[in-house]
Amino acid sequence: MEIKERTINLIDSLKAVCGNAGLGNDGNEYKIITEIFLYKFLNDKFANEAKHNRAYGKRLRAAENWDAEYDKFSDEEVEDLWAYMGHNIPRLKPEHTLGHLYNASTKSGFGDLLDATLLDIANVNADIFSMASVGETKITIFERLTTLIQEVEQRDSFARALVSKLADFNFEDVFNEKYDFFSDIFEYLIKDYNTAGGGKYAEYFTPKAIATIIARLLVGDESQLASKTCYDPTAGSGTLLMALAHQIGTNRCSIYSQDISQKSSQMLRLNLILNDLVDSIQNIVKGNTLTNPAHKNEDGTLRKFDFVVSNPPFKLDFSDYREKIATDNFRFWAGVPNVPKTKKESMAIYTCFIQHVVNSIAANGQGAIVIPTGFITAKSGVENKILKRIVDEHIVMGVVSMPSNVFANTGTNVSVLFFDKATDKTDNDKVILVDASKLGEEYKDANGLKKVRLTNDEIDKIVTTFRNKTTVEDFSVAVTYDEIREKNYSLSAGQYFDIKIEYVDISEDEFNSRIANYKKELAEQFAESHSLEEEIMKQLGQLNFVK
Repeated sequence: MEIKERTINLIDSLKAVCGNAGLGNDGNEYKIITEIFLYKFLNDKFANEAKHNRAYGKRLRAAENWDAEYDKFSDEEVEDLWAYMGHNIPRLKPEHTLGHLYNASTKSGFGDLLDATLLDIANVNADIFSMASVGETKITIFERLTTLIQEVEQRDSFARALVSKLADFNFEDVFNEKYDFFSDIFEYLIKDYNTAGGGKYAEYFTPKAIATIIARLLVGDESQLASKTCYDPTAGSGTLLMALAHQIGTNRCSIYSQDISQKSSQMLRLNLILNDLVDSIQNIVKGNTLTNPAHKNEDGTLRKFDFVVSNPPFKLDFSDYREKIATDNFRFWAGVPNVPKTKKESMAIYTCFIQHVVNSIAANGQGAIVIPTGFITAKSGVENKILKRIVDEHIVMGVVSMPSNVFANTGTNVSVLFFDKATDKTDNDKVILVDASKLGEEYKDANGLKKVRLTNDEIDKIVTTFRNKTTVEDFSVAVTYDEIREKNYSLSAGQYFDIKIEYVDISEDEFNSRIANYKKELAEQFAESHSLEEEIMKQLGQLNFVK
């Protein structure tokens, strides 16, 4: 069976254990699934590194069970083994291994043992895997799990069931073959937990096709970049950042992020671990980007990044801190939406994130942000001020308007706005506007809802057209900054399309014949109209008043 299929089966089996314990679709289920999955991953990652260690690998490989042999290591040998390992490799004590846990699973109090093991792994690896909040609180990698089972007498059996599902599965072949499949696995792992049901700050999952388009357009397909920084101020679980990292090369970039949701930040940490970006975990911050941006220079100014991406919330009630951020005229140069008297949840918070993204792009850097399509034709307010600035300062690189229903959790039509801070652009440089709204194929998701997704060929068409700044009838247009200003700063491709009137050459006889037919048809219609008028008047004349 393929490793991907086996991994999906593992995830499903863990979900089944939760369902049997009454935790199916429970708010805490995602903690159990993701933590146990991650524990297995770390166990196998450590095992693979230990068995290939130049000092102790031969001894561990020769043993029938490597973990049983590891149990025999002295404290000094354990520390020596760790010293030979890379700084981003998880450290497990002999009593942390899956084999050790499995052998102890029949003992009373196994639920407590599992929790204690996970907490100790988190403590031992705090420097590697902990992430921070804006208040600099360290958020460790594991929490207690079995306490989520209210019936104390069921905790041991629940823990045994979880561990038993891990026993016959191994990730080591993936590490040895360098087989990259964790992006898809991560999406499957969290698919039931990454929805609008997560509350006010739930992440709206970015479709992989859009993440791919953004990464390919910002980075290119054959780039040889190195030491690049990538930032997302509304990272969620990291779909956009992962696409960027894989396009650049995970060993050639560093990831920086911030998100107000602790759940999303924890998911992003898991995503970084699975995608070999452990060194970037220290750059994940849980917190409100608008009120307390975490990534700054020593002088307190915003840090600038080579690539900045974002899929922010479009509308949200941020009236509680609206006045605070409105005082920051430097960061929010176009202003901040006012608090409406009703429907505070309609506040256009995405306009604040557009400004933050633009501010965070380094000189000669690039960026992209997902926006409601209505923004690109805004005629007033904060939106129009933003449009004027990104056009007048030659920051906007282009726009791709996406098909309806391409996002799973919102019916809003969306576009992607691309930025480029290259300093040598002139008014004659072209901005590419792509209307991909008619693309996409319909499908039904697991809940039977109709969605739209872009095919690989359509993705290639968008990328190629955008890169080459090609004008394609009813699909794309390349315009200058001056032309955009003449159109009142509109970034809608449709407003620049030529209106075509089809002319057909006909003879004089054909012309006369058509006119005669038109006259005949009209005469017949007029006659019918007069007949109806007479009938109506006749009927009215026959009406009498009756007391």
